Formats: sequence, structure tokens, C-alpha cells
Amino acid sequence: QVQLVESGGGLVQAGGSLRLSCAASGSIFSINFMGWYRQAPGKQRELVAGISSGGSTNSADSVKGRFTISRDNAKNMVYLQMNSLKPEDTAAYYCYAIIRTGWSLSTSRNYWGQGTQVTVSS
Repeated sequence: QVQLVESGGGLVQAGGSLRLSCAASGSIFSINFMGWYRQAPGKQRELVAGISSGGSTNSADSVKGRFTISRDNAKNMVYLQMNSLKPEDTAAYYCYAIIRTGWSLSTSRNYWGQGTQVTVSS
């Protein structure tokens, strides 16, 4: 089985910083895309930032210049450095990954973490 476990959420004042971490574990053959999504109450889940296995990144316009995604392929981890946080960044943040568990491409699946809460006070 494969698990994604997030850590690093919490309560921070506007303008502050947090760093989220996500560790993938289990029967992992390879990890393709990794990313962070967030969902605020009453809103749809949205992509915050993503990173390919080769290191190419993309991010939502609302976080460009403030959030940075990175990954450590050797440790099967992905990180989200969040700076200049705003109250509108308050949400549950979810780690996401596309993971293969075997040689066959058919073993590729989407996996989600359980979520970590980020609350930014004004």
C-alpha cells in the first residue's frame, strides 16, 4: 500500500511563513507528478502548485511569488514553502501524487494525503 502523510500546517499571522512537507511511503516503484491542493470551506479543491519528476513546476496565479514547491526524489518527499501568507490562504492543504507501484504503467494511481490545516489570521 502507498501512503502520503503531510505535516507542517498550523496557525500563523498574516505575513508569516509555513513549510508543508509530504512523505510518500509504501510499495513505490516511481513517482511522477507531485503537488499540493487546497480546499477552503464552501469552495472547490484547487491546485496550488505541482512539480514533475524532472523538476518542472507550475503554480496558481494567486500564490506565484509567495509559494515555492520542491521535492526530494531520493526521499520521496515534496515540500511547499509558503511565505507572505494571507488570510485567503486559509484552507486544508492536501498532498497529491501519481505513483507507480510496479514496472507496468497500468500500476500508476492517484494518491492523496489526509490533509493538513493552514489558518492565517489577519
